Amino acid sequence: MTLFKTSPALARALAERNYNDATPVQSAVLAEEAQARDILVSAQTGSGKTVAYGLAIAATILGEAEKMGKAGAPVALIIAPTRELALQVERELGWLYHYAGARIVSCVGGMDSRLERRRLAEGAHIVIGTPGRLRDHIERNGLVTTGLAAVVLDEADEMLDLGFREDLEFILQATPADRRTLLFSATMPKGIAALAKRYQRNALRIEVAGGERGHADIEYRAIRVAPNETGHAVVNLLRFVDAQTAIVFCNTRESVRHLHATLLERGFSAVLLSGELSQHERNQSMQAMRDGRARVCVATDVAARGIDLPNLGLVVHAELPHDAEALQHRSGRTGRAGRKGVSALLVPVSRRYRVERLLTEAGVRAFWSGPPSAEEIRKLDQERLLQDPILTEPPAEDDFAMARLLLAERTPEQLGAALIRVYRSRLPALEDVTDPGNGPERRETRGSKSSSAKNPSAKSPSAKNTKAPHA
Repeated sequence: MTLFKTSPALARALAERNYNDATPVQSAVLAEEAQARDILVSAQTGSGKTVAYGLAIAATILGEAEKMGKAGAPVALIIAPTRELALQVERELGWLYHYAGARIVSCVGGMDSRLERRRLAEGAHIVIGTPGRLRDHIERNGLVTTGLAAVVLDEADEMLDLGFREDLEFILQATPADRRTLLFSATMPKGIAALAKRYQRNALRIEVAGGERGHADIEYRAIRVAPNETGHAVVNLLRFVDAQTAIVFCNTRESVRHLHATLLERGFSAVLLSGELSQHERNQSMQAMRDGRARVCVATDVAARGIDLPNLGLVVHAELPHDAEALQHRSGRTGRAGRKGVSALLVPVSRRYRVERLLTEAGVRAFWSGPPSAEEIRKLDQERLLQDPILTEPPAEDDFAMARLLLAERTPEQLGAALIRVYRSRLPALEDVTDPGNGPERRETRGSKSSSAKNPSAKSPSAKNTKAPHA
């Protein structure tokens, strides 16, 4: 059963996926006041916006019909900033429009453009692609835009950040003037407002609660790290949180390679994403994360834009984001669809004040602490062992027979110790880390001048400790 007000074909697909209740953004785009109108939606990634605009355009491209007609020139165009996001949207709309019989074609950089042209020539109802590749197909007359009834700009702010304004304007100018335009963006900078004003008609502005001020389902942590211990802190943090999947952000390709090698050496199942990988290699990395062969992805901001990893429980900022918007985009990959997530910033002592400003600008609060110690993690390992499926799943009769055989040869203590060794052998190695402390506290320094003057010896150890991390 589903409570979505949509066509029978889409309702059936939603019911099969156990979509019983609409998310706030889905409810907003399906409201009466939004029907058949251009909409400008401020919503974070992970809010269910792909299904939201898939449902929103159904009234425009499907109407009262149960199935789409014969595929020809496309009636809907979805523009996304990255290859990964475009392919994810293709998968999402594929199941959503399955019973409606929609033919969906993706057009993204890094794929065979000749194959895309052949698929377009065979007919499509919905085309999904990246700005550069879509423009190329339009210029080569491979993508016919005259029949478009709906155009969706997904993560519009990302597309502007990546320099796609000219391509977007070219595409929009090539579409019918009476099209319906749906613009989705996590943030609403001036560039988005200008784009909406120029290419939308009487657009309904929809702001999903918390759209620009961080996720309520994300717990932010700021982890103090000593010099040259960032890699060690990442290892222990991954072991401490033990998320089903995690993504670790670095700022350069070199840092990604180095940290990826470190994690592999410690025994983590990890993949990397950076601009130097081919599309095939990127697809392999993503598939490894989706099917469980890898649990950690190390990536740069640009390489990770638009990706959606399943059950992502932890985001680690091994290197700090450049600004509050980057912090929100990175962190927004966890805490999705009602699930809780953790976003952890690794903070050198010398960067504490900058991180405090960053968190303030992003409108989020973080819990400060030192990195998880090996001792803390070993205690957690003991608790997790007791919940491991090897102990909680009912044994088979063959298992009991082997147990009796082993008990005849070994003591229960020996067998228990062997079980612990087997369990520990599956776990990545831990690191010894130090907590550098809070560093110089600005407010305390301002408020303690008189006491420091009276007792200089009370200040000198703090001064030495403050300088030590910079040595």
